[in-house]
Amino acid sequence: MSAADGRPPEAGEPQDRPAEPSGLLDLLGVAAVLLDDEGRIVLWSPQAADLYGYTSEEALGQYAAPLLVQEEHWDLVIKKFADVMDTGRSWGGVFPVRHKDGTERLVELRNMRLLDDRGDFYALGLATDSSTLRELEREVALSTRLISQSPIGLAILDTDLRYVAVNPALERMHGVPAKEHLGRHYREIMSAAKFEVPEAAMRQVLETGVPMVDQATIVGRTPADLDHLHAWSISLYRLEDPQGRVLGVADLVVDVTDRYQASVEATEARQRLALIADGSARIGTTLEVGQTAQELAEVTVPELADLATVDVLDSVLDEHRRASGYGPAVFRALAVQAAYPTEAAEAADPPGETVAYDADRLATRCVRTGRPILIPRVNDGDLAQIARDGHAATLLARAGLHSYMLVPLTARGQILGFLGLSRTRNPQPFDEDDLTLAAELASRAAVCIDNARSHQSVRNAAEALQRSLLPDHPPHLPGLQIASRYRPAQATYEIGGDWYDVLPLDDDKTALVVGDVMGSGIDAAATMGRLRTATSAFADLDLDPAQVLQHLDKITAGLEHYIATCVYAAYDPHRAACHIATAGHLPPVLVRSGRRPELLDLPTGTPLGVGGVPFTTTTFGLEPGDQLVLYTDGLVETRHHAIDERLETLRGLLDAPGLSLEETCDRLLRELRRPEDPDDVALLIARTQPFAPGP
Repeated sequence: MSAADGRPPEAGEPQDRPAEPSGLLDLLGVAAVLLDDEGRIVLWSPQAADLYGYTSEEALGQYAAPLLVQEEHWDLVIKKFADVMDTGRSWGGVFPVRHKDGTERLVELRNMRLLDDRGDFYALGLATDSSTLRELEREVALSTRLISQSPIGLAILDTDLRYVAVNPALERMHGVPAKEHLGRHYREIMSAAKFEVPEAAMRQVLETGVPMVDQATIVGRTPADLDHLHAWSISLYRLEDPQGRVLGVADLVVDVTDRYQASVEATEARQRLALIADGSARIGTTLEVGQTAQELAEVTVPELADLATVDVLDSVLDEHRRASGYGPAVFRALAVQAAYPTEAAEAADPPGETVAYDADRLATRCVRTGRPILIPRVNDGDLAQIARDGHAATLLARAGLHSYMLVPLTARGQILGFLGLSRTRNPQPFDEDDLTLAAELASRAAVCIDNARSHQSVRNAAEALQRSLLPDHPPHLPGLQIASRYRPAQATYEIGGDWYDVLPLDDDKTALVVGDVMGSGIDAAATMGRLRTATSAFADLDLDPAQVLQHLDKITAGLEHYIATCVYAAYDPHRAACHIATAGHLPPVLVRSGRRPELLDLPTGTPLGVGGVPFTTTTFGLEPGDQLVLYTDGLVETRHHAIDERLETLRGLLDAPGLSLEETCDRLLRELRRPEDPDDVALLIARTQPFAPGP
């Protein structure tokens, strides 16, 4: 490539065309004047005409001193001229000259003696306007200082993107001496793939001439600092000479690592706040210990960790087991969540499994000290303390576990267990900010887990009490076949006061009772037990159902704020008759062979405990095979459906000939109940059978 192509010719390279003129000489406008040995002007350049104002016709043949110098300077000029001609020593400096228009101007002069081929001497005077020269000198000095002292990296690259010049700032940024840049291609210095972006931008700027200012921010490492990421903002513009010839491209590089790091930290802070907000919304949606633990694990993966485990001390969940302050710690695994299939998940304890960790394990240390543990970079020795055994440690090593955290689950001053977080695919190690975030999430989850644990304990006690109060079916009921179900509410940990009872009476009669104490918890279950006992006592008196309810109403009115609904039926197999009364309860369903199930149209009555309203007994006959279905409102009431719609659904489900009573109970619970339903259910179905009285 020749100089005309934008690249200076190499030394010794022949040229087949003239080189382009230098723009610098054009800016200076150097004038050339040649004097003979007597001081007459014999040569006069066009630049001299511009500088002094005289045309060549006016200047040639004239003595230079009278034409160009004020009279008071003639002696000095003649002396300097004679000295140059006699000695051959050049002379230069700033000198005032006279312009044709009569004004005086300062010019920068250089005088030297010339010898021609005949041995004659001449004096050559080169001159340029002094102010123009001074301005150019200032600009060069300023540019040189700016480039050398600027903290902004600057490189000049030719049209082949080879380095022509590099300032000290860029030399420091790259960690490569300036002399090792020169002549080398951009991609030889900045070899990482990410630098393909600015290289392509340079070519675009060379082609279009459109500058790119702060257009590309590159993040990476250089030989100057291989251990840390840096960020650079790059600006590019094309270099041209005064004639518009493209010389190359200027590359300005600003280290914006601090700004980039601040932006990254701000983004991470926003992400942490978002994760905390997300955790507040997603953790503790139920009063299930296992579900709460799973929600905590799901919130942390993959935003914070590649793998999360939640384990609780077995003594926390089992009140009969006492925690030990020494030796192995026994944990029950509650949740494992992985961002992707990994052997690290296989190394974790399966949910529901109880595992003992030796005293030297990190999990044991975490729950006994109550302090979080952060291991930014895991080594083989750490793996042995993280894993429960050698096999698990091998799995963790194969999975690439390189960073690990343990955070205690602490609520109300009690340590419940720990949250374990691992990074395998995410290359960044955990840091103190990650630990703070994990501790915040663990703290919120621990309170929810503790609430769930407490409610579970209360629920277990209440359910145990209620189940102990519910009856077993008598082995033989004259003329009746019985099936029953009790289902506690699944959406909360406080059960209700639903109950049923089957009471053998004199003369082969049987009393069927279903009731519901308003409220929940142990108090409701205890009230239910008192009403059930009272019902049994009044039933033994062979009272009319309405009378039984009247007595129960008085008892309930004395139980502070409690009220209850109840249906009481007495079946007499000798007369095939059913006597029934209700106290604010939903109507029973009568299922007769060959007919569509019907809701019994009975006087509803008021709930027990209201007082002052009499109850009414209704009597109807029953044929063998007829079914009477008694239930509490938890079977049919929902927040999303009208009660009439649900009762119609109940009738449709009961219209299924051929099912056994047990199958019917299961079908009703399966079709009408949902896991999130907030109320418990008591269900009692009686089917009449042929009855032959004894002797």
